[in-house]
Amino acid sequence: MPQLIPNRLLMDFEIRLNHRSKLPRLTGKLTDWSDEFLLPNLGELDGQEPFAKVYACWNDDGIAVACKVDCPDKKFRCDPATFWKGDNLRICTDMRDTRDIHRATRYCQQFFVLPTGGGKKRDQPVAGSAPINRAKENAPPISTGRIKVSANVTKKGYGLEAMLPSSALSGFEPSEHSRIGFYYMLEDMARGQQFLTVGDDLYWHIDPSTWATAVLAR
Repeated sequence: MPQLIPNRLLMDFEIRLNHRSKLPRLTGKLTDWSDEFLLPNLGELDGQEPFAKVYACWNDDGIAVACKVDCPDKKFRCDPATFWKGDNLRICTDMRDTRDIHRATRYCQQFFVLPTGGGKKRDQPVAGSAPINRAKENAPPISTGRIKVSANVTKKGYGLEAMLPSSALSGFEPSEHSRIGFYYMLEDMARGQQFLTVGDDLYWHIDPSTWATAVLAR
């Protein structure tokens, strides 16, 4: 019998984002990452096996994220205009970690990172931001190019890295607000979805209370 209520819905998660004095070099190869920055596999609570490794870290310059996806001989479907319909990594943040609200504030943001879909030939990585549905108030818009991104696509899969600069993170004040709302959704057209807490059926893309709390640990 399929599980009607996922175990992760019944819990409030607190995870640790480790500090780095110097954020990783963005090459797409993930050679500058270690397991110290690997995000926990909460999917095992619902019997879901991960198909990728997802990383995150921070310092006063911003938040860096990365993922490593194994997908031999994969053909990508990536379009920044409809990023949610193809292969993508999405990161959501709430710089005030307001756990008792169900609609986003100006401190809540959604970012997307794609392994391809950018450049004149649509074969370059691309990143951007998008409003959160039904938000009470949207964060200030982010101009194209402010999010640095790099990808390394091979026959075995791809690596993807991005840097979310502090200037693009609405309300990013680590010394005053060291607990933030945090969520990721990784979508692969061949493998399906891998996510931190809950999936589409529980409206993570609308409701910040479904995200985890990330502690910006030094």
